[in-house]
Amino acid sequence: MSESKPQFSELDFFKKRLGSTERLLAVKQQQIDSLLEITRAVNNNMPISALSRIYENILRAQLGVTKIALFIKETDDKWVCITPDDLPESILNYDVQLKFSLFSFTTPVAAIKDETLKDFEFLIPVMHKKEPIGFALIGPFGQEQSDTKEEKLKFIQTITNVIVVANENKKLFKSQLDQFVMQKELRLAADMQNMLVPSSLPNNDNIEASAFYKPHKNIGGDYYDYIQISDHEIAFCISDISGKGIPAAILMANFQANMRILLTRKYPLEQFIEILNGKVLEITKGEKFITAFVATYNYKTRVLSYVNAGHNPSILYLNGNVQLLDNGCTILGMFETLPYVNSGEVKVEPNSILVNYTDGLSEASNNAGVLFEVDGLIDFTRSNSHHSLSDFNAMLIDHVITYKQNTDFDDDITLLTLRFK
Repeated sequence: MSESKPQFSELDFFKKRLGSTERLLAVKQQQIDSLLEITRAVNNNMPISALSRIYENILRAQLGVTKIALFIKETDDKWVCITPDDLPESILNYDVQLKFSLFSFTTPVAAIKDETLKDFEFLIPVMHKKEPIGFALIGPFGQEQSDTKEEKLKFIQTITNVIVVANENKKLFKSQLDQFVMQKELRLAADMQNMLVPSSLPNNDNIEASAFYKPHKNIGGDYYDYIQISDHEIAFCISDISGKGIPAAILMANFQANMRILLTRKYPLEQFIEILNGKVLEITKGEKFITAFVATYNYKTRVLSYVNAGHNPSILYLNGNVQLLDNGCTILGMFETLPYVNSGEVKVEPNSILVNYTDGLSEASNNAGVLFEVDGLIDFTRSNSHHSLSDFNAMLIDHVITYKQNTDFDDDITLLTLRFK
């Protein structure tokens, strides 16, 4: 009687296959749970440091990865490693931009041929619009029959992309939020500037006034003002503040407040300018400066008193005669004590026109680079002084635009004209 051999039954075969399938399903379920954990963390807006800890824990505890270095792009030329716990300085300070920029697919580290990376097995790039935004260096990881190395690598690629793209989205959102906040601040500053300049100017038996103001950008550094000091006296000014944007708007508001307060105290103009200079310096600490033309005019005496603080000379015109009002001092905010202050005084004849402007007009240039200059303003005034001042201003702006031959203005433009009746 022959001895029977043990047989491997179909039941044993299916049991083995079932066990392998169950282990594979368990691994896949674990990977799904890991992805859910990362997704919840991303949706809860957790910081990148927390996301990196989750990422590192999954790779080490679930996949047996022994070495991890995840680099993310902070700026165009700065990369940072966010998994630095057990990494040497040579890895933390690795020149990612130079060494990895040519790699856009998962690559064996051996192909890079760099001894510094000897403890790692794969380089995993993360790309956005064909530009790298992250790189992961992955060390050797454990093998299991239920999940091949290739399958593990695909999963690592997936979660690496999730982490790096989430960080990129955070940066994009913050950048958009910063831009939104900045735009809101700029609008508020522009509105503030518009409130600082007079909403209307007089046209009565004593004086006609008109103004034009156009900042080069949303917020400029030019300023003009017109103040009724008493029944028979007015004050006005035009100024140019160094710089642009919100700092210029804040300085402009402070300058207006101080100027209006000091004018009501009836200081002599020379003393007024010295005090105003101190106020400007107190705010700016010598880092910003103001040029200004400040004047008062008395209807009864017809005397125009002024100080020109480093500003473009105002043009006083009547019947072909031109007088440039340039007596004054240096720009405001440069010296604690002004080296000198000279005021000017002019008896104004009826129907005289005073043209006050900033250098956005006088320094406008054509295609040949030739400036419009004060002479251009004088010639225009001679030819057009008979118009109403609102028409005069509009025609002058059109004339300068034509002179520029379609070249762009590169500065604020401010114009304040007065006719003394």
